[in-house]
Amino acid sequence: MSYQEGLNWIHERMKFGIKPGVRRMEWMLERLENPEQNINGIHVVGTNGKGSTVSYMRNALNHNGYTVGTFTSPYIETFNERISVDGTPIPDDDIVALVEIVKPVSEALEAETDLGTATEFEIITMMMFVYFGRLHSVDYVIVEAGLGAKNDSTNVFQPIMTVLTSIGLDHTSILGDSLLDIAKDKSGVIKPGIPLVFSVKDDVSREYIHKVLEENHAKGIELNRDIIMIPENGEFQFQYGTYDFQDIRLSMAGRHQKENASLAIAALIELHERGKALLDWNLMIRAMEETTWPGRIEILGEDPLVIIDGAHNNEAVEALVETIGRQYPDREITVLFSAIEGKPLSTMVEKLEGIADAFNVTDFDFPKALPKEEIYDKVKHPNRSMVDDHIQFIEAFEGDILLVTGSLYFISEIKQHYNAKRR
Repeated sequence: MSYQEGLNWIHERMKFGIKPGVRRMEWMLERLENPEQNINGIHVVGTNGKGSTVSYMRNALNHNGYTVGTFTSPYIETFNERISVDGTPIPDDDIVALVEIVKPVSEALEAETDLGTATEFEIITMMMFVYFGRLHSVDYVIVEAGLGAKNDSTNVFQPIMTVLTSIGLDHTSILGDSLLDIAKDKSGVIKPGIPLVFSVKDDVSREYIHKVLEENHAKGIELNRDIIMIPENGEFQFQYGTYDFQDIRLSMAGRHQKENASLAIAALIELHERGKALLDWNLMIRAMEETTWPGRIEILGEDPLVIIDGAHNNEAVEALVETIGRQYPDREITVLFSAIEGKPLSTMVEKLEGIADAFNVTDFDFPKALPKEEIYDKVKHPNRSMVDDHIQFIEAFEGDILLVTGSLYFISEIKQHYNAKRR
């Protein structure tokens, strides 16, 4: 089997959609002798901030001499980055080897049970567990959930630490229409006796999380209660228990990144306190300051300034608007926006209009991408237009700042084009 044949087989699973539940995963993993039981896993869930938080933790552990596997989604530049070791995507040959292991098991699932066909995300999750649990041992594996927690295909292992980055109204058709519904699903990450580091701004949701923590005799470490983050002119101060770190200056912009980094620091402190990791705090903070994550307020070009950001729901758009408004208060901003189905389109567009001098919409080659005409109908900006060829539009742009945002899949396409140009 070639690498491309393996990828094609994986991506064919996309047609089976999203099927919440872990029974298929449990059946397949048992056939593979439960490799998920062999990892030192940290489980990260949340509506926004998962990828950045994973990256902060991974980099800090790397700086302290540990090898770290990560599982993230979606990919921005190459499929292989979804399963990475110390920030480096695994080789093509390993992808092929993994497909050859999991393909027969997924076929057996379909032939021998009434559980249905494994989805694309389940296949990739299984590949990750096989890789780190059987083929390539690492000190830690940081696992980013795909959708929710309770019924997510990643929720089949016993973690040593759990992190809940945020709760927001996303994937409501699957997770529920209210913040409480979504909190109930994401509380599925909580395991008996395992600490949860979390940030939940909604009072009702927060109360529910505390209830589940109490039922599971699990320690809750909460931002703005146990963890104090104090912003100071681009830097921030972190306090948790007896720990007090001053003058932390991140490479990634925005208050939300300071919050994500604070969650990561608290989780690492807790691992250290529990004897699960031995950490040098200076190395940890240096790693935090150096951490970057593709597609998050990332500058692709300087003249003119081209910024990409995968703000794919209301909360992410709010964070983007606040950060851009703070960093570029007197600049002329042109927005190029695209989105996929199932997103709160009207409110996302409305928030972005507040910082836009011109608002352009487009579409892109992805099964769930919305037609640009549908997006355009939601835009009320007086200076709005539809863009047929977004690559040509970006390359011909001669204004002040071009902000390319919306779906992470859209951002991924833009990033891959830029990478190909630079080769």
